[in-house]
Amino acid sequence: MNFKTIYRASLIVSMWLIFIYAQAQKQPVLKGEKRLEMFQNYLELQSDTSFSNLHWQYVGPTNISGRCTDVEGISPRGDNYTIWVGSATGGVWKSINEGVTFESVFDEMPTASIGDIGIDPNNQDVVWVGTGEANIFRSSNAGCGVFKTTDGGETWKNMGLENTHTIGRVVVDYSNSDIVYVAATGHGWTPNKERGLFKTTDGGKSWKNILFINKMTGINDIVMHPENSNILYATSWERMRLKWGDPRTYENTKHCGVWKSIDGGQNWKQINQGLPDAKFRGRIGIDISKSEPEVLYLLLDNYEIGKEAENGDLDAYGRQKKDEIKGATVYRSNNAGEKWDRVSGLDKDSKKYMMRHSGTYGWVFGQIRVDPKDSNTIWTMGLFLNKSVDGGKTFKALKEMHMDHHGLWIDPNNPNYLLNVQDGGLSISYDKGENWRSPIEELPLAQFYNISYDFSENFKIVGSIQDHHSFIGEVDLSRGRDKVRTVEFMPTVGAEGCSHAIDPRDNNTIYGSIFYGNLAKSSIDNFSWETLDMLLPKPFPEEANMRGQWVSPTLLSPHNPDIIYHCMQYVMRSKDKGDTWKIISPDLTNNNPAKFGDISYQTISAFDESPLHYGLLYAGTDDGHFWRTKDQGQQWEELRGKEIPKRWVSRLVASAYDVATVYMTQTGRRDDDFQVYIWKSKDYGTTWEDISGNIPLGPVNVIREDPVDENILYVGTDQGVYISMDKGKTYSILGDLPFAYVHDLKVHSRDNMIIIATHGRGMWVLDANSINNKNRKKKWDASVPGEER
Repeated sequence: MNFKTIYRASLIVSMWLIFIYAQAQKQPVLKGEKRLEMFQNYLELQSDTSFSNLHWQYVGPTNISGRCTDVEGISPRGDNYTIWVGSATGGVWKSINEGVTFESVFDEMPTASIGDIGIDPNNQDVVWVGTGEANIFRSSNAGCGVFKTTDGGETWKNMGLENTHTIGRVVVDYSNSDIVYVAATGHGWTPNKERGLFKTTDGGKSWKNILFINKMTGINDIVMHPENSNILYATSWERMRLKWGDPRTYENTKHCGVWKSIDGGQNWKQINQGLPDAKFRGRIGIDISKSEPEVLYLLLDNYEIGKEAENGDLDAYGRQKKDEIKGATVYRSNNAGEKWDRVSGLDKDSKKYMMRHSGTYGWVFGQIRVDPKDSNTIWTMGLFLNKSVDGGKTFKALKEMHMDHHGLWIDPNNPNYLLNVQDGGLSISYDKGENWRSPIEELPLAQFYNISYDFSENFKIVGSIQDHHSFIGEVDLSRGRDKVRTVEFMPTVGAEGCSHAIDPRDNNTIYGSIFYGNLAKSSIDNFSWETLDMLLPKPFPEEANMRGQWVSPTLLSPHNPDIIYHCMQYVMRSKDKGDTWKIISPDLTNNNPAKFGDISYQTISAFDESPLHYGLLYAGTDDGHFWRTKDQGQQWEELRGKEIPKRWVSRLVASAYDVATVYMTQTGRRDDDFQVYIWKSKDYGTTWEDISGNIPLGPVNVIREDPVDENILYVGTDQGVYISMDKGKTYSILGDLPFAYVHDLKVHSRDNMIIIATHGRGMWVLDANSINNKNRKKKWDASVPGEER
C-alpha cells in the first residue's frame, strides 16, 4: 500500500469521524432564516390537535401590567381613538377605543419581543413592526426581523431582516410609503454584521444596509426632517451585553455618535462637534423639532465621571457603588447638527438631577421627544418621565406612573394629548402631563420568572415579576375547573427576580430572595418589607463574596421542609429553617475573575434533590457545568456528556419515579442560540440522551414530570408548552396558549392543575384531568411536607 493510498484512507476515516462527531454534537441555531424555518415547523405541529384544543385559563395578575417599549397613536384624536402598543415580551396590542379594551394582534408571529412600531402617515392601516427589544435587559428576547400589516393588524407578513435581533426605530417616509428605514442595533449577546441602518424603496421586498459601521455597532435611532424627507439624522451605538456585565462603554469604545445624510442615506457624515469624546459616549436618542427643524436634541448616556464613590456607598442592589458617571445628558443643536451644546446639568441642582435621571442603567434609556409645536418643551425618559419647558435646562419628574419609561407619543395636532409606556404598561394624559390615566389595566403583560404554590383550599401561586418584585395570587376552583377567575395579585417576599418556596405545613411561611440570592423569610398572611427575616450570614473579609443568580434556586427538601437548600456559587444547606447554614459544595463554576462584573455570573442556575433519596443532589450552573452528589454534599462529581454543549443550565429535575433518572434543559438565549436542548440520564447523570424529539424551536426553560403518569413530560420553551406521552420521544403542542415565553411550569400535585409562568403574558392554568386520567394513582402525597415539585 503506497503513501497516497494510506493518506486517502486516513482522510476518509478522518472525515467520517468528523461527520460522526458533528452528528453527536448538537449544532447551535444562530441564523434567523433557520429560526423562521423552525417556526414554520411549529405552525405545522399545530395541526396535531391531540392536545392543542385544550384551554389555558388566564389567572392574572389583573392589577399588574409589564414593560412596554413603544406606543403610537393616530391623529387627530376625536376622529380616531386607535392606540398601538409594543411590549417587551408580550407582542403587539391594539385598541380602537382609547384603551378601554385592547386586542392582541401579533400572537401567531415567531417572536413577541417588540422594538418599535412605525405607522404609514399616508395609510393608518399599514403598520410596520420592528421586532426585538433594543433595551437588551437580562431577560430581553431576540426579535425576528420586520413585519408589516396592510389591514390594521388582521394579517401580517415577515418582510425580512430576521438576523437583526433588535430594532430601535422604524420610520416610514411621509413622501413615499414604499420607503422605510429600520434602525437595527443587532444581536444582544454576540457580534453580527446584520446591524446598521436598513432602507427599502420597494415596500420591504428588498433591503440595503445604508449605514454599516462594524459587527459591534448598530444604529439606535433615526429621525427625518419634517419638510425634506431626504434629510436624516441617526445615532450609532457600539454595545454588547455580557453574561457578567451590562452594555456600557470601554476605553476602546469609539463608534457611538451622531450621523447626518441629506440625500436619503446615500452619503453620511458624522456630526459630533460639542459632544464628549467617543469613549465616553453611550446610547444616544435623538429628536427633531417639527416647528423649528434646525433644532435637534440628544439624550446621551455620558460615561464621564461625575462623582467618585465612597467606601460603603451601596447601589440599589445592595452592592458597593462604583464611581458615578454623569449619565443622562441633554444636548441641543440650533443649526441642524453642525454643533451641539450641552443644555442640562449646568448647575449643581441640575447636575444632581441628571445623574439620577437613569439610575445605574442609562443604557436602558435612549428616548427623547420634542413638543411638535414648541421647540423648548422636551421630554426625556429615564426612571421617570421628565418634562422641560426651558429647552432642557431644568426638568420636572412626573411620578404618577410606574417607573422606567421607554416610549412617548405626542399628538402632532394637539400636544396636550400624550401616550406613555413604561415598565407598568400604558398611561394617557389629556393635559400635557398634569394628570394621567394610569395604568391602563387592559394590558396583561406581567413578566414572571418562576412559580411556587401551596396547599390552601384555594391554592396560592407565587412568582417574581420583572420590574415589579414578587406577587402572590390564588386559584379558585369552586366554580368549576374550567371557570377559574382572574384575580389581583398581592405583594410578597422576593425581588423582581428570585425563586420561592412555601412551607407546606402551614401554607404561610415563604422564602424568597432580595436581589441576587440574598435570601429572606416572611409570612404570606402578614407580609411587610419591614419585618423580613434576612437569612444568609455575611462572609468574613477573607472569604469570597457570594454570587447569586438573578433567579437563585431555593428548595425545601421533599424529605423534611425544615431543610432548605439555597444556591449561590456554592450549594448551601440549613437544617433549621434558615437559622444556621453550611456550605456543602465547592464553587461549582469556572470562578474566572475575568468574568466578574456588575452582573452576578458563574453561579448555580438550576438545582434539585431526588424525592426518592435524601441527599441525592444535582446542581447546574450558568456557565455550563452540572454536578451530582449522592452523599448530601460530601463529595461532588462533575457530569459531562461529549454531546452536551457548554450552555446555561436552565433546569434540573430528579425523577419521582426512578431514583437514577434525572432531566436537564439548557438555554442558548444568552448565546443567541435557538437550538432545543433537552437531556435525560438513567444513570444518575453519568450518560445522557437527547430527548428533544420533534420540538421545533428553542430556547428551552423548563421540563417537568407528570405527577400521575410516568410517561408524561411537560416542556416550557420560548414559544409555549409541549407535552410528551412517551417519555420524550415525541411531543405535541399543549393547549391554546398564545405565543408566550414560558419560564416555569409546575403541576399542582393535589389539584392536578398545570400552572405556567410566562415572561410577558402573566400566569395561566390548565386542567390536567383529561391528560393524565386522574384516576390518581397517587405518586406523591400532598400531605407529605415538601411535596411540591
